[in-house]
Amino acid sequence: MAEREVVAITGASGGVGRAIAREFAKHGAAVGLIARGQAGLDAAAQEVSELGGTAYAHSADVAEFDQVQAAATAIEERLGPIDIWINNTMTTVFAFFEDIEPREYERATKVTYLGAVWGTKVALERMLPRDRGTIVQVGSALAYRGIPLQAPYCGAKHAMKGMFESLRTELRHRKSAVHVTMVQLPGMNTPQFDHCLSKMPHHPMPVPPIFEPEVAARAVYWAAHHRRRELYVGFPTVYTIIGNKLAPWLAERYLARTAVDGQQTDQPYDGTKNANLFSPTDDDHDEGAHGGFDNQAHRRSAQAWISRHRLGSALAAALGAAGAAGALLTLRRSA
Repeated sequence: MAEREVVAITGASGGVGRAIAREFAKHGAAVGLIARGQAGLDAAAQEVSELGGTAYAHSADVAEFDQVQAAATAIEERLGPIDIWINNTMTTVFAFFEDIEPREYERATKVTYLGAVWGTKVALERMLPRDRGTIVQVGSALAYRGIPLQAPYCGAKHAMKGMFESLRTELRHRKSAVHVTMVQLPGMNTPQFDHCLSKMPHHPMPVPPIFEPEVAARAVYWAAHHRRRELYVGFPTVYTIIGNKLAPWLAERYLARTAVDGQQTDQPYDGTKNANLFSPTDDDHDEGAHGGFDNQAHRRSAQAWISRHRLGSALAAALGAAGAAGALLTLRRSA
């Protein structure tokens, strides 16, 4: 029998991270769960065990390098050498740029960007001497295209992509077998829209079309086991990335017109009450991974399936380019 693989997941107590933990558990992995809130960690660990995996939960704030280092050490002491490290933790502030306080912007950047940097560093410290291992950066279409109300998140994902590209060149230079990949996601139905700090008058929501976190989890699991440089998930991600390359000025005009109201429901909301920017809420949602948009979220992505099959990659790119071109033509006519 093959040895079980050991995976470490940051932001594992909820949202996409929780779904990723479940996906690896189904395949019998030993899963190191890293997050701040103990209630969510405990619930995630129980799910991993029930699904056939082995769990170890470690509370840590990924914005602090020493805590990430301690988490990695503890995971390897209990589960064995880490084969796969997944940088997933995120937070943001839903607000206009000028309404975000410096300490809020700094905190969102440290968690989302530096959390990925610290995770990558501690993973490489262990993987480089072994000359094996995979690091997955959980990215976003917003790593390519900034949108209103999410300057901290978009800036962090852009920075993550730059770090990822630089690191890949260094690994290639040294002929290392360690693999780094990035998975770019569309709008996901996760609890972040209940817990991220919001200064807008109505409840925040993901940019439609919305996908369930299990779509992301399957893509991340696949990316962790295939040496693909980058994986786009969902046609909206493809349209966003290609459309921005073709005509960024037109995408900017469209987003300015639609994306402020498009990221809010019609329900009034106090976005400061349950915000977890500086401290965890330390609760656990009924669904763990899911937010409040199940009635709108897609459970599968045809594009993600196509992208995972090399024979279909060209088709996916062609469909994405055609869709983006069509969308931009429509926008040009309506602008």
